[in-house]
Amino acid sequence: MSRLGPVITLIAGGALAVGLGVASITATPAANTTAAATSNEPPATETAAAAEPSAEPSAEPSAAAATPEPTQTAAKTIDKADYGGYVRGNGGLIAISTRDGKTIGYFCDGKTEAWFKGNEKDGKITLKGFGAAAVGGTLGGGKATGWMKVGGKKWTFSAAKVVKPSGLYRATAQVRGAKIRAGWIVLKQPQGGFRQVGAAFSDEKQLQIPELNSYQPTAPVPLDGDTTLYPKDVDGFIQEMQ
Repeated sequence: MSRLGPVITLIAGGALAVGLGVASITATPAANTTAAATSNEPPATETAAAAEPSAEPSAEPSAAAATPEPTQTAAKTIDKADYGGYVRGNGGLIAISTRDGKTIGYFCDGKTEAWFKGNEKDGKITLKGFGAAAVGGTLGGGKATGWMKVGGKKWTFSAAKVVKPSGLYRATAQVRGAKIRAGWIVLKQPQGGFRQVGAAFSDEKQLQIPELNSYQPTAPVPLDGDTTLYPKDVDGFIQEMQ
């Protein structure tokens, strides 16, 4: 009996160890299967990919794209136009000519004259003369309308678009050291014929103005018997007056 006891004990212990090992092998896969079936987390590789920042460009527009820069529209100018008409309440004539924005004007009532120069933009004119003389107005619709200031007085005017021989003429000369200048406005009358007004000066002395040939206003004219003037139409002197 004493010899069988240890053997039985070893056999029993070995059987117990084998049984526990089998139980352990059987239980471990079951526990892993249960955990995989009940977990909602994505695999480690998918989680890592989701955590990385997207390389796709943002759909939100940038501030520069959302706010377009303002555009500036260049001012328009009239290529070529000539106007002539009456100054209301004065009886004198006014002529205005513009070429690609450069604009000149002339007023004369036979006694007083005034030259103006300036610019036209988008049909608006702003002209300055000697001292406080000035002209402002609008060109369009076949006429020039606005106001004029000369000698501290202010008038309004309306001048229709005209074609040659109507328009503005000027002549200059140098005689015995004196500067001669003369200006004319020629205006065709509705009833026929032409009205003409102008003034001539030798330095600051006013002279008797010669009359132009209304049908050929650029033809030479005598002045004071010993001087000849050669009038030019506006295209011949507008550049030198700017």
